[in-house]
Amino acid sequence: MQRDLRLTAVGRRYGIRGPWVLRGVDLTVTPGTLTRIEGANGTGKSTLLRLLARLDAPSEGRVTGHPRTAYVPERFPSALPFTVLGYLTHLGTVHGLSRRTAQRAAGVWLERFGAGAYAATPMAQLSKGSSQKVAVAQALLGDPELLVLDEAWTGLDAAARGELERAVAERTAAGGAVVFVDHDPRRLAGAPDATYTVLGGGLKHRTADGSSPAGPLTLVTVRGPAGGQLAPDAARTAASVEETTPGVYRLAVPASHSDVVLRALLTARPPWHVVSVAPPPGLTPAAGTPAPPADPGSRP
Repeated sequence: MQRDLRLTAVGRRYGIRGPWVLRGVDLTVTPGTLTRIEGANGTGKSTLLRLLARLDAPSEGRVTGHPRTAYVPERFPSALPFTVLGYLTHLGTVHGLSRRTAQRAAGVWLERFGAGAYAATPMAQLSKGSSQKVAVAQALLGDPELLVLDEAWTGLDAAARGELERAVAERTAAGGAVVFVDHDPRRLAGAPDATYTVLGGGLKHRTADGSSPAGPLTLVTVRGPAGGQLAPDAARTAASVEETTPGVYRLAVPASHSDVVLRALLTARPPWHVVSVAPPPGLTPAAGTPAPPADPGSRP
């Protein structure tokens, strides 16, 4: 990977007047790093990965850097007019390999993922698990400088899941970068160099111990209206957000920005009820952010 891939003030929406899926996203992916992307369903994780893979263009902002990139989508289109080996050989030539080299590499990766017996099988006849092995193999054929994995472990058997984890480690050790989304919080636990959460259309960095890199945190507990979404300003400012019970959220907010979050929550329509505000560790309540009156009908 010759240089960083950088997203600067990137926004993405579908349609001229469509709602913003992502906005104000800044992210740098550097060579030799492993980056995890987290977030609830529908928050824009896949959209972010497609921007990183340059499959989608941003509606605003800039994407700079041109690493050689391979991508494993969340849904792989397996009904293709190829045999497995024919498809992988074709993709290898697209990645710049000679046909002979591509065919050899395809055989190696199929064997590694336990799919060598399917080399002559038409793609349309593959099971979901076998199709996913082909999806992963095609991404690894050309030793990509940036590997983007969107739920790539889904559908793989235990042996193939372990093999993919080894392949990720090999890529980063060789100086490549890997960015991944996975529904299992234990996936590559402790290995990522950086973890980000997609929330409210923005991107929040989380350090290895779960804390914010922005200094002391204030914990704000709020109860929202039925089906409500956090105000974008509150979501973007919070270092992390946890839904403790249905409709009740605990936001970890940089102490210096707690007033921004409280204002956004209280002025939202309909408003959010602030249940409690805890000062940063080591500060007395008087020295921390004062808690507004809690909603009489709410409980922590």
